[in-house]
Amino acid sequence: MRVEAVVFREFGGPEVLEVEPVDISEPEAGQTLVRVLAVSVNHLDLEIRAGVSRMPIRLPHVLGREVVGEVIKVGDESSSWRPGDRVVVLPHVPCGSCRHCLTGSANICLNGWMPGIHAWGGNAEVMLAPTRGLVAAPDLDPVEIAALPIGFGTAWRALHHTAHVVSGEWVVVAGASGGLGHACLQVAALAGARPIALVRDPAKADFVKMCGAEEVVLTTDAGWPDRVREITNGRGAEVIIDHVGGANFVGSVKALADRGRLVVAGGHGGEFPPLDLIDVFRRELRVLGVRSQRPDDVAIALEMAARGSIQAHVAEVLPLAETRAAHELIDTRTITGKVVLRP
Repeated sequence: MRVEAVVFREFGGPEVLEVEPVDISEPEAGQTLVRVLAVSVNHLDLEIRAGVSRMPIRLPHVLGREVVGEVIKVGDESSSWRPGDRVVVLPHVPCGSCRHCLTGSANICLNGWMPGIHAWGGNAEVMLAPTRGLVAAPDLDPVEIAALPIGFGTAWRALHHTAHVVSGEWVVVAGASGGLGHACLQVAALAGARPIALVRDPAKADFVKMCGAEEVVLTTDAGWPDRVREITNGRGAEVIIDHVGGANFVGSVKALADRGRLVVAGGHGGEFPPLDLIDVFRRELRVLGVRSQRPDDVAIALEMAARGSIQAHVAEVLPLAETRAAHELIDTRTITGKVVLRP
């Protein structure tokens, strides 16, 4: 099948993205051909395109990790999926048999499959996906669904399975106006925690408050950790979700309460921050990593959205042909929430 896709054949800026016709093969056993209805753009997409993601990318490549689509054809006749079924393609499909999958840590599966990383993703009219990586889409706009799996699935995992957040605890969320950030605010508030949003732009204050933030702290002020301590009556935050890294990570360590949990979910602002080990062991701080989400975390996110308990904010919806513009928009760091493409 010949379809339009956004392809890049070398690493670089948004200009390397080209819309061109590509051939998609017929699905084999265990595969399903999916018509893409909506696909969100993540900051990781920009890093993959630029060649700085440290992911195993083979060129030419097609990005797109959060995909909502419609089944066209299933390669295995025994499958329960039928043409026309609305599905979500999991952004991380675990193997189900490695030591991590068998011990409840499928999100760090040794042999997992990720669209837009290990294979061509959803920045196309049609994609091939492993049938075991499909879940039923809720009865929502595909654009909203495409903005849910990574942000809200990871937020659920970070707060409930990694940080074990408790009602009443102060939770600081870095990069609070972005895709993961605004998800963490909502999930923390639902857990009865008290979210503090970290943002650079005061114009985003109303948005993060709408997402559940009790307090907003500007990171343009180098003394922002002191402001967090002031808000928490000198104690510091019990939990901090940091996917920014760099200087923000250093501030997060200062803003933690004794025995606080610093959950690292990314490093888009700097991957090699300094860490004061004296501070870590004398105050018994805990630095915890969280990588993506398990299928059950995605299922919870989709269920919460269907109930109306959470809502993904989509800042812009652009046609697939404007993928370059989508990358440029995210790179400005001026938007709130997510950017979604529609073929």
